[in-house]
Amino acid sequence: MASDHPLSPEETRRYARHLVLKGFGGAAQQRLKGARALVVGAGGLGSPAIAYLAAAGIGYLTIIDHDTVSLSNLQRQVIHTTGSIGTSKADSAGAFAAALNPHVGLALRTEAVTAANAGELVGSSDVVLDGTDNLSTRRIVAAAAERQGKPLVSGAVSMFSGQVTVFAPHLGGPPHSALYPDEASDDVLPSCEANGILGPVTGVIGALMAMEAIKLITGLGEPLIGRLLVYDAREAGFSELSY
Repeated sequence: MASDHPLSPEETRRYARHLVLKGFGGAAQQRLKGARALVVGAGGLGSPAIAYLAAAGIGYLTIIDHDTVSLSNLQRQVIHTTGSIGTSKADSAGAFAAALNPHVGLALRTEAVTAANAGELVGSSDVVLDGTDNLSTRRIVAAAAERQGKPLVSGAVSMFSGQVTVFAPHLGGPPHSALYPDEASDDVLPSCEANGILGPVTGVIGALMAMEAIKLITGLGEPLIGRLLVYDAREAGFSELSY
């Protein structure tokens, strides 16, 4: 895979800190360049995930979000600006990613994820990141990922805490329903609108989501398959649960 995606001289300078990194290097960077990621939701979690994937040199990024940027988003959705209020989140996120790294290919979808389009979206990606805030969308994305054997990086946040895990049943991990059973409702994913969210919490979890995606693409380390990493901002602590 690596040799099929050589780096240009400009890319070699851009990714210099990756290329000298023992255990990562040119082979991993070329895998990143050859990879396609789908980010579902360009909000609090999608923002840092998109920023770090684009900066790291992902080859192709599909961003889907049917929402528009509002003033109350800007306290945590850091890739959007005051000037982008009222515009599509997907388009705004794409403009940010393109300005950060012109080597990243982009597909921007200003629609909702549905059972009708999820298969096509997931099928054209190597890894999926889901930062949406409702279980119905999450289940649609998870079902498509499981059907097509694609790893799914899933994050969630509320108030002062957040969590991240990787669903990859095709790699021997538990399915989405192991953590979110069919009888679970959106009450288990408290809404930021109702309960609030401290902005940097989304940054912590979104960056961890990007890290897990990079690990899955490059084969680095041990992904969070079957493990739920929970962050508590007030205690400045991480805990891990198996499921």
